[in-house]
Amino acid sequence: MAVSKTNDRVGAIETRGIEPVPDGERHGHAGQMFWTWFAANISILGLPLGATLVAFRGLDIWQSVLVAVLGSFGSFALVGALSLAGRKGGAPALTLSRAVFGQRGNAGPTLITWLSRVGWETISTTTAAYALLALLDTAFGIRRNTVLTLVCLLVFIACTLLISGLGHATIMWINKWATVVFGLLNLVVMGFLISTVDWSEVLDAPAGPVSAVVAGVGFIASGTGIGWANAGADYARYLPRTIPGRRLVLASAFGAGIPLVLLISLGSLLSAGDRTLATASDPVAAINAMLPTWMAVPYLVAAFGGLLMSNHLSTYSAGLTMITLGLRVPRAYAVALDVVVMFAGGVYFMLIADDFYGPFSTFLTLLAVPVSAWIGVVAVDSLRGRVYDPGALMDTTRSSAYWYTGGLRLPAVVGWALAIVAGLLFTKAATSASDVWFAGPLADTWLGVNGLGWAVAMAVGAAVYALFGRGDTAVRDGAGSAAARLQGAGR
Repeated sequence: MAVSKTNDRVGAIETRGIEPVPDGERHGHAGQMFWTWFAANISILGLPLGATLVAFRGLDIWQSVLVAVLGSFGSFALVGALSLAGRKGGAPALTLSRAVFGQRGNAGPTLITWLSRVGWETISTTTAAYALLALLDTAFGIRRNTVLTLVCLLVFIACTLLISGLGHATIMWINKWATVVFGLLNLVVMGFLISTVDWSEVLDAPAGPVSAVVAGVGFIASGTGIGWANAGADYARYLPRTIPGRRLVLASAFGAGIPLVLLISLGSLLSAGDRTLATASDPVAAINAMLPTWMAVPYLVAAFGGLLMSNHLSTYSAGLTMITLGLRVPRAYAVALDVVVMFAGGVYFMLIADDFYGPFSTFLTLLAVPVSAWIGVVAVDSLRGRVYDPGALMDTTRSSAYWYTGGLRLPAVVGWALAIVAGLLFTKAATSASDVWFAGPLADTWLGVNGLGWAVAMAVGAAVYALFGRGDTAVRDGAGSAAARLQGAGR
């Protein structure tokens, strides 16, 4: 088909929406996942994660490095494993989720995913605008005002829209080359920050308990790979089914793990002698304050670029998620609508709200529970060898093979709901000790205190679905289209 040659080309607008990619249009290699997840995690904002391990969890540097390795590599190995569904089914993650939850049952997980995406995009956009404002002040002495704030928001959003709007091929190309540029800038900044470390404080710090190490792994996993687990298939859907799955898993784990371990470890080093970074409401400003003026410029450029690399991936996935929800517009229009929402959020939090990071981070803490519950259900379904019918995925009527019972696949929907309840029992969302938004009755237990409600949700979702979700991993009634059987043969 003629569209096949222009549909996924660098510099051209990707015209494909959520419909599965046919074998004839599959291309690429596993290494693309390495650059994708390296780009998503190159932001120097990984430093506060490491600072928290030392300041609030009492770990020493060696424990912090171990936690960084296990949490980062482990969570992104999960991202890689879940992205195998994209390689098999050729569709975005939440579109493939229709086969698991049913055409109607999938609406809940899809809506939660979109809200989570918009939330993280708003955080990235606002933080990047602050970085650009600081850059203009440092380099040119231009002080912040309302108009300049709006301009900085628009500059970042325009960059995001340009890359995400063009689509998959452009994103894959940008990820590789921009990662090299911003990666080198980050290394320069990191090298200077290492020279400021108080090594006597670092080496004399006592080790924390084993329980804190376990909780730390969960904390790093939830702050890194878990947030991307429902997007992996979005970027693997163009890959040929002949690519070995282990390569995708390894590429994802190492692509994200390398920058995250470096950044988290450095954050731990910095916090051993100075707890400022761990308690800062604006981590960009906190890191900037540690640097001389001549180093602040490359740092702020690296911060802006790293946030852009993460944000364009999230925005691309959000556009696909909106279409899965039922928005009937071309993919590029869905991305444009998403950035409008993002811009409105940035304006509110930068110009109207008194506080930004506290309330929004609290909101995202709550959203992590239903997202994790979805991961648990989908992970078990994938392990059982799910076969996807391209036609049934796109058929949202009662005639769809994925209609099940009234549009719901009850084992998955019920398992997801029960997992959410279980996770919230152990969840506490608060901006401070006196400003508690939500606290489950078990939030004061060890799991709750260490923020592992999301892990409970994932485990319960997987367990309930494993017990009651047997069958229906192929097309209903064991029939299926020729396309679905061919996909099964290509596993």
